[in-house]
Amino acid sequence: MIRTLVYLLLLVGTAVHAQDTFRNPLLSKGPDPWCVYKDGYYYYMHTMGNRLELWKTKNIAFLKDAEHKTIWTPPKAGPFSRDIWAPEIHFLRGKWYVYFAADGGDNQYHRMYALENSSSDPMSDNWVFKSKVADKEDKWAIDGSVFEHRGKLYMIWSGWEGNKNGRQDIYIAAMKDPYTIQGKRVRISKPEYDWETKGDLGDPNLKHVDVNEGPEMLKHGKKLFIVYSGSACWTDYYALGILAADENSNLLDPASWKKKPEPVFKQSVENKVYAPGHNSFFTSPDGKEDWILYHANDHPGDGCGDKRSPRIQRFTWNKEGWPVFGEPVKTDSLLKSPRL
Repeated sequence: MIRTLVYLLLLVGTAVHAQDTFRNPLLSKGPDPWCVYKDGYYYYMHTMGNRLELWKTKNIAFLKDAEHKTIWTPPKAGPFSRDIWAPEIHFLRGKWYVYFAADGGDNQYHRMYALENSSSDPMSDNWVFKSKVADKEDKWAIDGSVFEHRGKLYMIWSGWEGNKNGRQDIYIAAMKDPYTIQGKRVRISKPEYDWETKGDLGDPNLKHVDVNEGPEMLKHGKKLFIVYSGSACWTDYYALGILAADENSNLLDPASWKKKPEPVFKQSVENKVYAPGHNSFFTSPDGKEDWILYHANDHPGDGCGDKRSPRIQRFTWNKEGWPVFGEPVKTDSLLKSPRL
């Protein structure tokens, strides 16, 4: 009897310990990962290319065991039928929204779109296509993300200045509601440092690929940060940069945003993690830990496809109130799960 009880206690202890630790990556593949925490659950998405898939879990570290389902399949043809990229799920003004970029099979027509769900549970089948989300200029646009500051909604995204590929900049605009941009877009960042211009397309006339993409909001203290990805995603040099603004500043004024000249999170050859980027942020369920979610490759030259896998790790803050992400951790590192 005693021996049986000891054995059962050991089994319980082993199970608890197993749920307390994990190793990256969370899934074998998953580019452009995003998650949000609400009412005891994490809701997670990543680029599937041909549909929108949603995961639901109490423990993001064990995403592989999570419930998941397809919440939307595109029409067979039309302007948002192909190349469905970088979906994000948000809870805004009492409803759920998913933002994504898509085209009809030609990249130059990539634009952003929104779905809406009025149910309390986004895993329900109440998703409806709402509209295209675009400013008046309606230029090429991807990687849309929405945040709220002092009662006002803003969208940030990566776009072209004109109608030709060559440089991706970061734009911001005010929103009238969760699917309507109000007023003009404002460019707050363009590739200007060497680390933001790595990679070419094999064209001798195109020596650089100037990229700022995947902007994500991070608030802390009296500062607002936009963390974005720089350089071509198919290179190992893909990395994260950061913009900062004071909470009292005019977010639609480019002068309010200051860029750090160096990347804040980049490849680690020593740890065998390459091209880390397109991140998002979340806190532990108890609200006391800050975590970064990002994709990365295991080998140099793995490129910008399905070899990219989602990973998470904790980060801290320095005395000036800026995030300190450190280095991407090894995939064989045993990490403690987000604290419940």
